[in-house]
Amino acid sequence: MPICSKANRIAAIVILFLLAGAAAGNAQSTSSSPAPAAQPAAPAAPLSTFVLTGPLQWLPPAEFDAGPFGKLAVNGILTGYAQGQNNPMPGDDTKQATLSNGQIFIQKPDGKIQYFVEAGVYTMPTLGAPFLDAQDTVKRFYGPVPVAFLKLATGKTTSWEIGALPTLMGAESTFTYQNFNIDRGLLWAQENAVNRGLQVNQTLGKYLTASFSWNDGYYSDRYSWLSGSLTFTKGANTLVYDGMGNLSKTAFQTLATPVQNNSVMHAVIDTYTKGSWIASAYYQYSHVPTNPNVGVMKGATTNGFAIFLSKAFHHGFALPGRFEYIAQSGTAGGTSANLLYGPGSSATSFTVTPTYQKGGFYFRSDLSYVHAMNFTTGDAFGPMNTQAGQFRAVGEFGFIFGDNLSKK
Repeated sequence: MPICSKANRIAAIVILFLLAGAAAGNAQSTSSSPAPAAQPAAPAAPLSTFVLTGPLQWLPPAEFDAGPFGKLAVNGILTGYAQGQNNPMPGDDTKQATLSNGQIFIQKPDGKIQYFVEAGVYTMPTLGAPFLDAQDTVKRFYGPVPVAFLKLATGKTTSWEIGALPTLMGAESTFTYQNFNIDRGLLWAQENAVNRGLQVNQTLGKYLTASFSWNDGYYSDRYSWLSGSLTFTKGANTLVYDGMGNLSKTAFQTLATPVQNNSVMHAVIDTYTKGSWIASAYYQYSHVPTNPNVGVMKGATTNGFAIFLSKAFHHGFALPGRFEYIAQSGTAGGTSANLLYGPGSSATSFTVTPTYQKGGFYFRSDLSYVHAMNFTTGDAFGPMNTQAGQFRAVGEFGFIFGDNLSKK
């Protein structure tokens, strides 16, 4: 059965459970003793279920009474994407365009029973990788409901989540609007993006928060992965450690489940936010061990780091940038697993993203360059995979919808 069909079935079950839970919670509240006189409604809070790491600002959600399902909060996004590049890989082209996001977000963000559902179409453009339009991305990755989970607040400092969840790994997130830049980077390409499983979140004192998850790693439908994240926040500084690994091994592979599904990975991310500046430094290590039974004749390791920097200016303008370096073990022509551009290869990337946002409208453009070194002929850029570099110019524009939907 196609992996997207399994994802849709699991997401549908999660949605039914969370809607039933919301209805039960609402019924319980309405059958209790009369409430005190109504107070003025607090303004809707922005979505708290995903991370925005760059300069784009999300809108507070529109709220409405959904009858037996209680009060729901809704956001949406609609964006287009176009790119031009040189040295396209086989099957790719110099110019492409697609709908990069056409999504709706429905959440119940308060009470003991909470939930979040994200549905629609999306793309995940990545540096150094061929273009994939929205239709093929949805079909070959996470289906039309990529993220949907039930959240149980079991204490003041503890919550549990179950369903299709964003990964705990890395500094960049799955969807374009979440990041400093439009195209995700070389380090992101080593990580997973969405996994299905169970996650517990815990606040540890004044400065520490922790999350721990049992899941299916790179969307493998094999529940043998453990992931964890520890975050220290004090003032303008945030320090994060992320770690994950597979307790088993599998030969199962799809586009969403690459050979990295048999890996372990660690990352350390340090972020400083002050006024109009955001600065982040990021180290990542991964290892795919030798295991001929799953097709890995010789294991391989990657080491990489990235620097993100963003400056916001007046009148809605901002200028984020990213620099990356990543290298994998092995020697050119060797038998190590290919995690980059062949055994022993390395690569750098540089991206700058002029950005403009006013209210729910934004426009931004990536200008990026990737340079591969010590690559294996046949694993790099160009129609014959023999070119060392690729320049790419990308544009994305569109609208974020939120409480402006309810304004007359």
